[in-house]
Amino acid sequence: MNACGNESLRFSLLGPLRAWRQNTELALGPRQQRAVLATLLLRHGRPVGIGELVDGIWGTDPPAGAVSVLRTYISRLRALLEPDRPAGESSQLLVSIGDGYALCPDGVLSDLDRFEDLAARATDLRAAGDDPGAAELLRDALELWQGTPLAGLVGPHAVATRTLLEEQRLTVLETRLRIELDLGRHAQVLPELTALHEAHPLREALCELVLVALHRGGRRAEALTVYADTRRTLVDELGIEPGPSLRALHAALLADEPGLRDFPEQEAPDTGGLADLVDTAGAGTTAGHGGGDGDGVAGPAEIALRPSQLPPDVPMFAGRRTQLSSAAALLPDRGHPETTVIGLISGMAGAGKTTLAVHWAHRIAHRFPDGSLYVNLRGYTPSGSRMEPGEAIETFLVALGVAPHAVPEGLDAQTALYRSVLAGRRVVIVLDNALDTEQVGPLLPAAPGCLVIVTSRSPLSGLVARHGAHPLPLGLLAAEESLELLARRLGEARVHAEPDAGRTIVGLCARLPLALSIVAARAALHPGFRLADIAAELREDDGSLDAFVGDPGTDARGAFSWSYHALSPEAAGLFRRLALHPGPDINAAAAAALVGVSTRQVRTLLTELTGASLLTERAPGRFVFHDLLRAYAAELTEVEDAEPVRRAALLRMHDHFLFTAHHASLTLDPFRETIPLPTITTDATPLRFNDRGQATAWLRTERYVLREIVGHAAAHGFDMHAWRTAAALDVYFNRLGYWHDLLDINSTALASARALGSVTGQAYSLCGLGFAHSQLNQAALAQRCLEDALELFRSADHASGQARVHRGLAYLCNRTDRRDAALDHYAEAVELYRSEGDLSGDAGVLNQVAWTYILIGEHEKALERCEEAVLLYQELDDPYGEASTQDTLGYALHHLARYPEAIERFERSARLFHGIGDRYLESDVLCHRADAHLAAFDRGAARAALETALALLEEVGHANAEQVRRKLRALETDAG
Repeated sequence: MNACGNESLRFSLLGPLRAWRQNTELALGPRQQRAVLATLLLRHGRPVGIGELVDGIWGTDPPAGAVSVLRTYISRLRALLEPDRPAGESSQLLVSIGDGYALCPDGVLSDLDRFEDLAARATDLRAAGDDPGAAELLRDALELWQGTPLAGLVGPHAVATRTLLEEQRLTVLETRLRIELDLGRHAQVLPELTALHEAHPLREALCELVLVALHRGGRRAEALTVYADTRRTLVDELGIEPGPSLRALHAALLADEPGLRDFPEQEAPDTGGLADLVDTAGAGTTAGHGGGDGDGVAGPAEIALRPSQLPPDVPMFAGRRTQLSSAAALLPDRGHPETTVIGLISGMAGAGKTTLAVHWAHRIAHRFPDGSLYVNLRGYTPSGSRMEPGEAIETFLVALGVAPHAVPEGLDAQTALYRSVLAGRRVVIVLDNALDTEQVGPLLPAAPGCLVIVTSRSPLSGLVARHGAHPLPLGLLAAEESLELLARRLGEARVHAEPDAGRTIVGLCARLPLALSIVAARAALHPGFRLADIAAELREDDGSLDAFVGDPGTDARGAFSWSYHALSPEAAGLFRRLALHPGPDINAAAAAALVGVSTRQVRTLLTELTGASLLTERAPGRFVFHDLLRAYAAELTEVEDAEPVRRAALLRMHDHFLFTAHHASLTLDPFRETIPLPTITTDATPLRFNDRGQATAWLRTERYVLREIVGHAAAHGFDMHAWRTAAALDVYFNRLGYWHDLLDINSTALASARALGSVTGQAYSLCGLGFAHSQLNQAALAQRCLEDALELFRSADHASGQARVHRGLAYLCNRTDRRDAALDHYAEAVELYRSEGDLSGDAGVLNQVAWTYILIGEHEKALERCEEAVLLYQELDDPYGEASTQDTLGYALHHLARYPEAIERFERSARLFHGIGDRYLESDVLCHRADAHLAAFDRGAARAALETALALLEEVGHANAEQVRRKLRALETDAG
């Protein structure tokens, strides 16, 4: 007998749950009893509370007497696992601890334990240079898998854990294949790689491995085809471009680099904490679901996403060994920290704080399996547009899977939700460019297990004193580290050939990484330049870094101007004008507007700037300044560009965003009332969109830029642009639930409209504020804004505007249970639309009236209004409006128990949304159809509809996917 008093027991988790005592297999009982055993095994001796076991097995809707049933399962498991335990003697294996239970790990072996051990040993072997031995161990580890892990088990915990285990297997498999490629076995592994890539076409790491294997086998053309196919799949299915690692590999393919020796290495996963990973997988909070015109607002969904927000690592990182060693010492050698660890990297501008933080985060990201979060807090941005903590929290919550409209208002509530979502998760969080402790404090997790990396020009003594941050001060690079940085970028032979000149360059750049990188970037473009000549040019150039060293953030002209003066006149002009753009980053089309050239021409100029390290392409097609370079460019445009030139550039920029935003809005809703726009007089080249997918993609990527653009327009005298741009964004922000954005931009827009004396502008802005307040459950504010908007539209004799406000008031009435008042407002809106001959507005109101009748319970009246609306939408050839109305029709028929007719309407609606390309609304209708199938006792059809809906939501990364998962889990539980 061992310390726990049991014979050796063996368990299999990497397939169906099975157990053996010696060589005799045990009968583990019903599925829910086996799910209890699996949960205890995965906890590795740590206790599991009764409530957690109930939630993990039955989810949010446990049966009556669930606790009694659970205790019965525990009793049976004790008898099964300890058959020789004397009657009346306490169990030494499955023990009671507090209000829960724990399975003593001594003498209990599992294939998962073996898998983790082999993977950890493989990591050690590889670190020691034994790649063949590491590959052999990983092959042994992967052979332990006997199919789907935890196959046949039910409950939220089993479902979530199964997903995590499958992900771990794929990661280890990718590591093994990567090692095989390093060993030159590309021919042997290519068939396996190809099959895996076909099974997981959205997994970029697998695509990288296939590309390398094909290239090394002399099949470069096939590799390029595979990349093109993968890129097309990512764009079509997810609306994203390939990541930086895959794009870098593609560039190497195009250059036909021999053997692709610079194939990016990825660190092997730390599997030692896999059992910890499943501790919190399982039950989540219940989210509501609404239909029709959106009376229901979903609550925070359980996290279903694993964010990966870190910027690309610097491939030629050099130096900082002391700081990296100190950073590594903050974490335990293995496993995960028992508290939240905060590393504070402080130092002057240009010292490389962000580069070090991102490099460190990439090195240890595999130890934080729930993902990575990154935000630039813009604490020292020259424009002064620092990020507020609430904005950063909202960004993080959405990345973690919370629906945008579920983010509460107010910093305290946002912080509470953020910390609740992070509880029990292990995430690495990089808070870059922080101004002060107050900006950082709300962004710190409350529960242990995360790593937070903060960078700031300030030592943030309050963060150290109040939150226990570990200071990691960053000074200038050492002389040898500076030379190493030059050698990494220019080649060791070139630097070693002129050591004195190299040291002179280091001195003239004051050993600052930013300055050294810029100088090295230009020098690399001219391999024939002698370092001595470069040093002489630097010495002769205007400006000095002395002031920069003495006063962080003031002057870096010496290094900057050397590269700036080498630019073509066109690129130099773009560099200066980019400082006029207020957003956190800029795309090529907006850059083209600033200088008045075509997008094709500006791409060449942007390439020139990034090649000189004066601009960074942080994501495909999106460019960003370092703060000091933005300040330098702003100084140059003030000196070199006359005020009329700058004003003309700003007008082109605001024209570009105003007209592009309206084109996007009309693409999303082609039948909405249009706001009169001025005749465009500049060559601003606004974008146009072929479909809703393109328009949505632009609005999504430009969301934060557009918020800044509205404020910038108001602050710089472009008031007409400010309110009209805000009005163009209401469709997108409303549908996606960005209510706080709506409040911000319409508050700014209202001030601009008042400054212009524009009655219409004020009315639209107040209408936008009213919608936002309604969605945020601020009924009194919403009522006041909408009534003021109605009065202004009346004074302007603006019928469609009045109808718009009546619909907003009706929506507010429905949200506050005033159905009769809602119908009165809808009647006013219909009369106004008909006076204008606006069939689309008329049809939209009929659909919303139908939904109101559903809320009242008068479903026959709802059917009549829906049929009228469908005929109008068909006359207009508006598939979006018809799809929405067919969904409402199905809902009414469902409530009349006419299930076959309801299903038929839902099918029509889903087909229309599918044709439009709106995956989210298609999935929403499929969920309604599943409800109708269930009501008709067709569980198979319901399951099929939900599975399709889930696949659609997962494709777009929507937080509502977890609601559908819960429905599917409930179906499985009921079936069991």
